[in-house]
Amino acid sequence: MSIENKEFKPKIVAFCCNWCSYAGADLAGSSRLAYPADVKIIRVPCSCRVNPMFILRAFEKGADGVILCGCHPGDCHYSTGNYYTRRRMSLLFSMLDYIGVENGRTRVEWVSAAEGVKFSTTMNDFAKTIHSLGENVRLGDIRCKN
Repeated sequence: MSIENKEFKPKIVAFCCNWCSYAGADLAGSSRLAYPADVKIIRVPCSCRVNPMFILRAFEKGADGVILCGCHPGDCHYSTGNYYTRRRMSLLFSMLDYIGVENGRTRVEWVSAAEGVKFSTTMNDFAKTIHSLGENVRLGDIRCKN
């Protein structure tokens, strides 16, 4: 009888703005700053293009945590995109709280193109938080399990 000792490896989805946060991730990589390989980055034109349904779908498909990174408020290349993001995500967070999803599973962070260190530390911190929360069992679809 064999006992499998699998260490929990969180699946984290990061939606990153093309102009700032994705460039910050690129700077972190070219500066050889470490952040977890479990973070899967999805590049979006602007953080306001992330529909809250995308975040719910990521959880449904097995993500343990979702982080949304965008330009700092006032620095959006599309003028007001991150203001829309801030409003949408506050509504989504209250809905997730209502249905019982842990508070730390989602996060919004503002990271500019020159902040590779901040991107790296944010991803490391978020991965640590998700690791401490454990596997997402609240929103996962059983049909998506291996």
